[in-house]
Amino acid sequence: MGDMANNSVAYSGVKNAVKEANHGDFGVTLAELRSLMELRAADALHKIQECYGDVHGICTKLKTSPNEGLSGNPADIERREAVFGKNFIPPKKPKTFLQLVWEALQDVTLIILEIAAVVSLGLSFYQPPGGNESLCGSVSVGEEEDESEAGWIEGAAILLSVVCVVLVTAFNDWSKEKQFRGLQSRIEQEQKFTVIRGGQVIQIPVADIIVGDIAQVKYGDLLPADGVLIQGNDLKIDESSLTGESDHVKKSLDRDPMLLSGTHVMEGSGRMVVTAVGVNSQTGIIFTLLGAGGDEEEKEKEKEKKDKKTKAQDGAAMEMQPLKSEDGGDGDEKDKKRANLPKKEKSVLQGKLTKLAVQIGKAGLLMSAITVIILVLYFVIDTFWVQKRPWLAECTPIYIQYFVKFFIIGVTVLVVAVPEGLPLAVTISLAYSVKKMMKDNNLVRHLDACETMGNATAICSDKTGTLTMNRMTVVQAYINEKHYKKIPEPEAIPEKTMAYLVTGISVNCAYTSKILPPEKEGGLPRHVGNKTECALLGFLLDLKRDYQDVRNEIPEEDLYKVYTFNSVRKSMSTVLKNSDGSFRIFSKGASEIVLKKCFKILSANGEPKVFRPRDRDDIVKTVIEPMASEGLRTICLAFRDFPAGEPEPEWDNENDIVTGLTCIAVVGIEDPVRPEVPDAIKKCQRAGITVRMVTGDNINTARAIALKCGILNPGEDFLCLEGKDFNRRIRNEKGEIEQERIDKIWPKLRVLARSSPTDKHTLVKGIIDSTVFDQRQVVAVTGDGTNDGPALKKADVGFAMGIAGTDVAKEASDIILTDDNFTSIVKAVMWGRNVYDSISKFLQFQLTVNVVAVIVAFTGACITQDSPLKAVQMLWVNLIMDTLASLALATEPPTEALLLRKPYGRNKPLISRTMMKNILGHAFYQLVVVFTLLFAGEKIFDIDSGRNAPLHAPPSEHYTLVFNTFVMMQLFNEINARKIHGERNVFEGIFNNAIFCSIVLGTFIVQIVIVQFGGKPFSCSELSIEQWLWSIFLGMGTLLWGQLISTIPTSRLKFLKEAGHGTQKEEIPEEELAEDVEEIDHAERELRRGQILWFRGLNRIQTQIRVVNAFRSSLYEGLEKPETRSSIHNFMTHPEFRIEDSEPHIPLIDDTDAEDDAPTKRNSTPPPSPNKNNNAVDSGIHLTTDMNKSATSSSPGSPLHSLETSL
Repeated sequence: MGDMANNSVAYSGVKNAVKEANHGDFGVTLAELRSLMELRAADALHKIQECYGDVHGICTKLKTSPNEGLSGNPADIERREAVFGKNFIPPKKPKTFLQLVWEALQDVTLIILEIAAVVSLGLSFYQPPGGNESLCGSVSVGEEEDESEAGWIEGAAILLSVVCVVLVTAFNDWSKEKQFRGLQSRIEQEQKFTVIRGGQVIQIPVADIIVGDIAQVKYGDLLPADGVLIQGNDLKIDESSLTGESDHVKKSLDRDPMLLSGTHVMEGSGRMVVTAVGVNSQTGIIFTLLGAGGDEEEKEKEKEKKDKKTKAQDGAAMEMQPLKSEDGGDGDEKDKKRANLPKKEKSVLQGKLTKLAVQIGKAGLLMSAITVIILVLYFVIDTFWVQKRPWLAECTPIYIQYFVKFFIIGVTVLVVAVPEGLPLAVTISLAYSVKKMMKDNNLVRHLDACETMGNATAICSDKTGTLTMNRMTVVQAYINEKHYKKIPEPEAIPEKTMAYLVTGISVNCAYTSKILPPEKEGGLPRHVGNKTECALLGFLLDLKRDYQDVRNEIPEEDLYKVYTFNSVRKSMSTVLKNSDGSFRIFSKGASEIVLKKCFKILSANGEPKVFRPRDRDDIVKTVIEPMASEGLRTICLAFRDFPAGEPEPEWDNENDIVTGLTCIAVVGIEDPVRPEVPDAIKKCQRAGITVRMVTGDNINTARAIALKCGILNPGEDFLCLEGKDFNRRIRNEKGEIEQERIDKIWPKLRVLARSSPTDKHTLVKGIIDSTVFDQRQVVAVTGDGTNDGPALKKADVGFAMGIAGTDVAKEASDIILTDDNFTSIVKAVMWGRNVYDSISKFLQFQLTVNVVAVIVAFTGACITQDSPLKAVQMLWVNLIMDTLASLALATEPPTEALLLRKPYGRNKPLISRTMMKNILGHAFYQLVVVFTLLFAGEKIFDIDSGRNAPLHAPPSEHYTLVFNTFVMMQLFNEINARKIHGERNVFEGIFNNAIFCSIVLGTFIVQIVIVQFGGKPFSCSELSIEQWLWSIFLGMGTLLWGQLISTIPTSRLKFLKEAGHGTQKEEIPEEELAEDVEEIDHAERELRRGQILWFRGLNRIQTQIRVVNAFRSSLYEGLEKPETRSSIHNFMTHPEFRIEDSEPHIPLIDDTDAEDDAPTKRNSTPPPSPNKNNNAVDSGIHLTTDMNKSATSSSPGSPLHSLETSL
């Protein structure tokens, strides 16, 4: 290790020759610090002792004070940034606009169009030699001289419209990317970290942290920079994002003081001196390796080469690991990485859409092929068969021109048929919603979360801070055997008891929790840190005592040992060493847990007296339960003395220390329900969403709050369980979780109290995997603690708290609630449903146009040898219906009415019967109008017929009229499309959507310009006022016709099919799964229709295995990090593991289940199985993959092997 350090110093010598002057200021160079941070545990300690003495030596060399921190003067900060760098990792450069244009050009239909246009252009410039033109038959081109000059216009116009489409697409992509980056930077700016500067504890943005800062780390932090521990209490860190080891690493001054950026604090608290920031921190180095940091990369590579030779094994492993670790890095950087990796997994909606688009595209391709074939055959037969003409060499170009014309007509049919506006509509709609959701306090991290939220059927919410205000105050207390219903007078409490209370609360609360004076006059005092602790500190202030005096007397460094609060202990204890060598421990925590450990209690005069189990039950009945039933959270305060003479206790053995306590007091803390929550919960229930409360609180408290919120209503038959009870009910005799047992409980469960994070995860997983109802449940979960990570990741949508949430929770979430308020979740549901509806509106409009345009072009071409709608006109129609309509219809604002219906399920088709009725009904009207105009228009309006025009004939009024009427009908139908549930009033709220109005108006104006001044390029000739009025009148007819359609009851039209279901499992190609980038675990085990009696025999074996399996997975699920979980993809990529390859295809096994847990699975929605009561009927192969996930091999002894043999 030593030589490695020298090596880096030698290398840095080159760099530092220039900077040496600056480095004179600090006693340590950047390279020395970097090489120090690359060491671990014992090596690092050794190095620190050897070079710096101890941590304080590092502080001295960095010119900072361990207690006071940096002075914070700007000159000093600038100098440090110059020498050691900023805490910022430059993001990858975004794609340039040109790159996006290039990507948009890759579209197949556009390429076909470009080729057609180029061929058409080339041929129009080709003049056949002046032979006898009449030889070429009646096809010969009847045209004036100047007309042939105009032949190039069509090709040019097609090219121009292609350019338009490409630019629009590229611009959309570009603005989407820009928005995403804006969002990222917004997330980054919101990340703050606590540091000490000039003796003051302040919060600064992560980017402002500099080397030499003294940072306070606490439970739930994501470390923003590398540092060395100065002082720590019971600090445990999850370093899996760097090392891949899921065990938490204990950090202490004597064992392992190195804290690394991008790792999570899972327990405890402490202070560290920052030694590396930005690209020099461990995360930064990895990101530079990944190529995020541009110009740094070159320097990096040289350094890498030098280091590689000497780097010791563990260092190398350390460097390599993160490249494949999924969780790598700091929150914000990870997101940058994410922004650059395409998110492979499609949301439900996108799955349905892609499938629909493909189906429509195929139909369009078929139609266009038939069109071209019919045209060519007709032409060939007519020319060479009927007129019996020979093929003449000099006529070839003319014939080819005809063929090109036919080809272009075919392509136009295809262009109109392919709804390339679909993906655009989704993107616009989602991007628009996300932007607007910011205003509703929802910061969306993953776009598809917003749409999944519209399908939510269950919300599991925390209590504290989400349903309640998280403004805690002590309102009742039980002190000296007396129950005070309100805060007692200080005189009423004996001096001794008061001394215990004051010291106990002041010392045994994190020193980061404090109460500050209000920001404005007459406001409430500000609570900083843990809210429950602030309530206790406030209790001292109410008793006219000041906690700060005690803290000044006993600073944090003097605390002998701290057992910090965590979700397992549900208590916190602090040990003080007295001057005479004796110890005193103060403990506080959940009342029923701490009281069990109390053997004495302070009596009325303040002396301890014996406290028997019988007395404990009395207190529970007379004090704790009444407090809890009023919705108060009860906390017990206690202490214990260790006399001076005895040998020092074994501090690591916590259970022996925190026992035999003396109870000082029990206090009741009130956390009022947010006034807007009951209303929001009513809305959820009306919208078919079940709200469940999952809390760590006492069951009586939880029940009282649930009643206040309206989660429970008096007289209803619902379950409220405690975590213990819940676990007892869902496990079988062997202690394994069974899905059947969960299915018996969750439909009625409304409150889960005293629950651990694993319970929360079990519940969420149980609901998602359940097959009790036809529809798979879509679950949203809120969480704020580090330990909520697994549940947030497992849920379909994870909400993290923006204010109270820890960085870890935000990292695992999909949406961050910036105001921690439950009502914002309801807003998210509204937006999600709105996205879904917007897409449906767009589809309804788009498909009507598609059907009409394709049929018109097809029949027109077959009957009149020429498409009534020309290529350029088609492209304009395409632009209206695709790009502009997607803008107009995708930006409809949501209304409260959206919350009045039940959620659509995952297999609800995009196009409902009502929509199908509308599409076909309007298409019928439009076709009648168009064909009437096409075949009888010249008689009605007394104009020249445009049919059978020669090759380069000038545009006719007749066809212009057809085109114009067609566009007018689309415009008015766009208004019809605003409603998809068969509502009568299509104009309702139309002026709330400015974009819609402006687009309809804009399209109308452009249409006038095209018709009146478009001329040859658009194949239009001017129309008279009367003809315009007729066009508009026929267009408005669609509105009246729409009213007529909505009177027909949909229920009568059984024959209408729905379309656009989710992707079925078997349609997912193998490769897609294999190459998946980001693992997403939506295990959807919906059963196929079990028509085969074979199942019965298999049930037994499978149930047994399933149980073993479920137990295993529940064991591993908690421990597993996302990295390890993605092993299933590795499994999928090695075909030799694929069981079905070696198995004959027995119909019993759903051979697609091997793809379980693969991201695409989220779209799979096979019909539910009639076999409802037995969930074990999942396929054998499924089990295998799951086993693989638990890293168990199929050895002959394993149950898996027995299954294979039995098969």
